[in-house]
Amino acid sequence: MAERRNIFITGGASGIGRAVARHFGERGWFVSIADVDAQGMEDTLGLIEGGFKYSHLLDVRDREAWDVALQSAATAGGGRIDVMVNNAGIGTGGPLVDLEVEEIDRCLDINLRGVLYGAQAVHPYLAKTAPGSALINTASAAGLSGGSGMSVYSATKFAVRGVTESLDAEWAPDGIKVASICPSFIETPLLEGTGHRKSNESVRARVLAAGLEITPVEEVAQAVWDAVHGDDLHYLVGKTARKLNFAKRWMPGRVRKQQRQSAGILGK
Repeated sequence: MAERRNIFITGGASGIGRAVARHFGERGWFVSIADVDAQGMEDTLGLIEGGFKYSHLLDVRDREAWDVALQSAATAGGGRIDVMVNNAGIGTGGPLVDLEVEEIDRCLDINLRGVLYGAQAVHPYLAKTAPGSALINTASAAGLSGGSGMSVYSATKFAVRGVTESLDAEWAPDGIKVASICPSFIETPLLEGTGHRKSNESVRARVLAAGLEITPVEEVAQAVWDAVHGDDLHYLVGKTARKLNFAKRWMPGRVRKQQRQSAGILGK
């Protein structure tokens, strides 16, 4: 009988991380999740039937904590980690001039530094279970094109796509698959936030005002599954991401014009 495969997911207390945990758990995987939200992780694990699951408190900004979390997850999962989803992230929006230094640093540290730390820490585990192991990084449609009020967030997501492409080459000799998922606006708790401290309007309200679609989170979970079992480098999720990718490639001038026009809507 084949060994049960183990997936390690950061940001597993809600949103995309929770959806991915449920998706893989329903398909017989051992599911290990990490987050700073203990209650949220408990709620996620409660949605997964059976005993093949584990949670660990982890602040992805803490490099030493990564080693402890991964070792614990590997032990719980039978001595192995086959897939890691670098998913923990926060949304930061609004005009750059309105953002506080702490807001900028926190977004950079969680969305980018956390991804780099996680990749570095998980490499020995994925090398051990290769071929067939995979690192999946959560990027975003905001990593395809930078829009008004998205400078810091877009910077992190452009960077995550770059990290993914670099590691795809760097880890190819080890037999480790590396890919990113690029969702557009997803139905997660991030939509209920305001983006930055000087705004009291929800991200959801601004997205709907701009006429953009909100994609069910289950589509992202399916994209992660496809990335683990497929051979593409970047996986686009949602109509907005696919349309933006097409337009950015073939009609860059139009995208630039639309981004400038939308600044008036999203900035209100």
